[in-house]
Order: sequence, then C-alpha cells, then structure tokens
Amino acid sequence: MSKLKEQVAEIIYNAVKESGYQISEIYLDKPKDEKFGDLSSNAAMTLAREFKLPPRKIAEEIISKIKTDDGFITKAEIAGAGFINFFLSDNCYKDELKNILSEGKNYGRSSVHSGQSANLEWVSANPTGPLHTGHGRQLCLGKAIANLLEWTGYKVTREYYYNDAGNQMNNLALSVRARYMQIFQKDFPFPEDGYVGDYVKIIAENIFAVYSDKMKDSADLDFFRKEGEKYTFDLIKKTLTGLGINHDIFFNESSLYENSEIEKTLEAFKSKGLSYEKDGAVWLKMDEEKGFQKDKVLVKSSGEPTYRLPDIAYHIDKIKRGYDLIIDIFGSDHGDTYKEVLYGVNALGYDSDKIKVIIHQMVTFKMGTESVKMSKRSDNVYYLEDLINDIGADAMQFFYVMRGANSHLDFDISLAKDKSEKNPVYYIQYAHARICGILRNAGEVFPSYAETDLTELNTEIISSPEEMKLLKILSDFPDEVISSAKTFEPHKIITYLNSVAENFHRFYHNNRVIDAENKELSISRIHICLAVKQILKNGFDIIGISAPERMY
Repeated sequence: MSKLKEQVAEIIYNAVKESGYQISEIYLDKPKDEKFGDLSSNAAMTLAREFKLPPRKIAEEIISKIKTDDGFITKAEIAGAGFINFFLSDNCYKDELKNILSEGKNYGRSSVHSGQSANLEWVSANPTGPLHTGHGRQLCLGKAIANLLEWTGYKVTREYYYNDAGNQMNNLALSVRARYMQIFQKDFPFPEDGYVGDYVKIIAENIFAVYSDKMKDSADLDFFRKEGEKYTFDLIKKTLTGLGINHDIFFNESSLYENSEIEKTLEAFKSKGLSYEKDGAVWLKMDEEKGFQKDKVLVKSSGEPTYRLPDIAYHIDKIKRGYDLIIDIFGSDHGDTYKEVLYGVNALGYDSDKIKVIIHQMVTFKMGTESVKMSKRSDNVYYLEDLINDIGADAMQFFYVMRGANSHLDFDISLAKDKSEKNPVYYIQYAHARICGILRNAGEVFPSYAETDLTELNTEIISSPEEMKLLKILSDFPDEVISSAKTFEPHKIITYLNSVAENFHRFYHNNRVIDAENKELSISRIHICLAVKQILKNGFDIIGISAPERMY
C-alpha cells in the first residue's frame, strides 16, 4: 500500500474506532471515474454486515469523525449503498513528488513479503536444441514475474528443471550420431524422428574435430547424447544470459533417480494403498470426486515412468526445501496435466496450497503473412536468437509480456521492428529518452538544478491540470507493483507505464518546462520530469527492458 493509502487508511481506522466500531483492516480502491474522488472505502458496508445496521448510517458516523480542513482530505462523501469516497488535497501529490525523488530507484519497492522466500521454475526446456519462439512467452513472463516478486520483498530462487534422459534425448543422440556418420558415409540413414537443425551438424563436426574417426564404429549412444546435451545447453544458457536471465538452480531430473526419490515416491504410494499394478504397469488411483474420470499410469509396462512420477517427486522436493511460495509457469498444453501432479503431491500428505501454477496461452507468430513453424525437428525454425537479432531483446521481452498470460497473444513482428510511436515499446521508451533530452537542455540553462534541496523545492506553483494528473498517476506506482505481483501479472505494469508516458507527453505539450525567465517554475517542472523518468526506469526494470537515453 502506498504512503498516501496508508495515511488515509489510518484516518479511517481511527474514525471507525471513535465511532464505537472495530475493523481489522481497511481496504481502499481508486475509483475509475475521477468525479468519485481519489480513494474509496467499503468500510461502512463491511461494518454494516457485522453490526446489522444500515451502511449509510455507519458511513455518516465515520465521516463525522474525519477532518476535511487539515490540508490532507478535502472532502469525504457517501456514494451508492455506503461507499465512502475521499478527495485528497493537491498537496498530497506534491509531497509524493518529493518522495519519488528521494527514494529514487527504490520507489515502489515494498516489504509486503519481507522475510519470505519464493521459488520460480520456468523455461525448463529439454536440451535437445536452441530455444525457439515457442519458448519465448514463458521465458519473458518468468523474467518479469521474478522481478515483481523481488520488488515486493520475496527472496527469489530462479530454477530450471530439465530431463536429460527419455525419448527426446535418445532422438538427439541418434541424430548426432547419424550426422557424425554422414561425414564418412553421405547416405548413412537419418532417424525418422531425428532433429534436423543445423546445430546437430555442428555438434557432429565438433566431435569429428576432437575424435576424428575414432567414434565411427561406436554404438555408445550415451556419448553422443552427452555431447549433444552439452552443446545445446550451452546455447540455451547463452540465450538466457543474453536476456539477463540467470537461474540459480538447474535441476536435473536424473538426480531424482540417483538419490532414490523416484523409488521412495513409488513406495509411498504403494504403502498408502494409492497405487496398484495392472497389465504390467503401475497405476495411481484418482479420486472421481475431485474431477478425475480414470486412474493414471505412473510407470508403463515397459518400466519407463510417465511424466507424472518424476514431476510429483520433484514438487515434493521443492516443498521440502521450505519455500513460502512455489510458482510453475507452463504452456497451455499442461492445462490438465499439472492437476494430476498436484493431486499426487496432496495424496502423499504434502500441502500444495503454496504451489501456484501459471498457464500461458499460445502465441500467433508471423513473418509477414507466413506462419513460422516452432518444431525443433523442422528445417524452418525461428529461434529466439533469430528473433532477438531481428527486433532486439527489449521488443521481444515487451511483446511477449504485454498481454495477460491467460490471453492468446498475437505477436506482430513488423510492428515490433517499427521505429515509431506506433510500436508500444518504442512509445514508452521514447518518453524516457525524451526526458533525458529535456534534462540535457536543462543542464545548459540551469546548470545547478540537480543540486536543488528537495525540502526547498517550491511545489506550490505546480497547479496546471496536466501537472496534477501526472503527479496522481506517478503516486499510483507502489500500488500498481503490489497489485501486479499479487496476481503475477506483469502486463499490468505495462498498461500503467503507457498511462505514464501518455500523460507525460500531454504535460510536456501543454506546459513549458524550460523557461530561462522563470527559473523557479522551470526547476519545479524539471523535477516532475525527473520523477517521471524514475518511475519509467523502475517500471522498465520490473518488465525487464532497458531505459535508453536516446532513440535512434
């Protein structure tokens, strides 16, 4: 909650207490229409339910205990069934301007979750090839969500889970071996389900450069798998690092087998009577009352575990590590499967309430009018490195995050390349660059503006509608961060920053910032520009994009 909200909440709490009532917490919302004030409370309606009295009567009692002549709250009025709308003095927002400038890069950070830990697991692509555009939305969402969590006080562990075994890795091994053999025999057969990307040829050429023909007669698929895994994982990590993503933990599925966690999980299901054998397979009993229509296979008749078993063991491992919050980010193809995993976790007596699953919808991605195939087994693959090279890391991060995860995303690559205000990322970054230009000019006209003592900054002369609207929007930033973090929705920050940029441009168009003949007003407006620049920069840091000082 912002300082302004905290102050209003405290005033309401004291008024409620003076009226003879008790309330545990005060909730305040910002009305969508400015004519209903700056903040609105449902405290009277909450108390009415408890004390069985008309909410408007209670609202009247609360209002009677609130001073409206102290320069903070200028008016309090009842609306609807019993909402109390509060109108704040312009001085509140002028004071907040000073808070923004004094707190700087920390403005908007909160201690809501101080002392709590969060584990965010995302990307988690198997090392069978470079990251492609199908991974992009999850990658960028996770980056922004991790930042959001840290801004609200969480100590965040960034985690990457991958499977270094299984059919996909076997296919990679067979693909690498085939390309290696084709160096000697051009017609050596390539596996039907093999990976045909050029990176497989590079892996084979690297093996040849080190081992020459020594592996030509080898049937050791484990060797080819490890060579393929190392190369592709290096590519994946390079892409992640280039985008400013550094995972703290790379959790290998095979470790669950090496430390017997898979075996222990199977034994736990068996000892609790939750599993049974049928047709050579091990089945997990599913509860129809919880929406499951049939039992699920844990171990196939071939002896190979399904995804459910290691995923259940993995999530139990994360719970045992003691995190206060555990977040998984999955694509829409996991919309039902994760429920089976959480069911298994609960069935073994572990609390899955702290596990939050974010499902993101698919992306329609086009090059002009032609769709791009995402399969790593296709020659026509659009990798994330290609996308970064085409539109830049900032545009990629922004476009993947600018819609809610639950919404289908249309990724307009031609718009992302556009160097004009039609491009939404260009538009908000241009606002930041424009301010940097203004400040460069300000330094020439008023060389000592940066030395202004904030306690002596004259905010009384700030009065135009555009100035006040902008200050009100800037003061919303701390609440926007908390709100976005609460629902894991970084796109809300983008929506907010668009409003900041729009209102800044309006302010700049209607108010002369640098006027050599009016130094005091200019200094005040320069500091408004500084505050907007700081809010934009802080918001960019959360989204995960840069704050350019010039636009080319």
